[in-house]
Amino acid sequence: MITLEELDRMKAVDIRTIDKADLVDIRDVRINTGRPISERIEDYIRQVKNPYCFKVGDVAVKVSFSENGGSFEDRFEQMLTAMG
Repeated sequence: MITLEELDRMKAVDIRTIDKADLVDIRDVRINTGRPISERIEDYIRQVKNPYCFKVGDVAVKVSFSENGGSFEDRFEQMLTAMG
């Protein structure tokens, strides 16, 4: 499982300096919604490599969450549920 330190490092990536060729296209990520949420999270991170930075086609995307808008885990679970 990924550590909080690793997540913090991924979160700190500057999207303006990243090589888009190194990013995973989110359209290629496939999640088995029949699996438990913990396994879906692990599978998503394994596929996308950085849950904060990915691309959609040729567009680089950086995800951020508001400080008072719920936890990363809550929002991440909602995103995975919506992908199903």
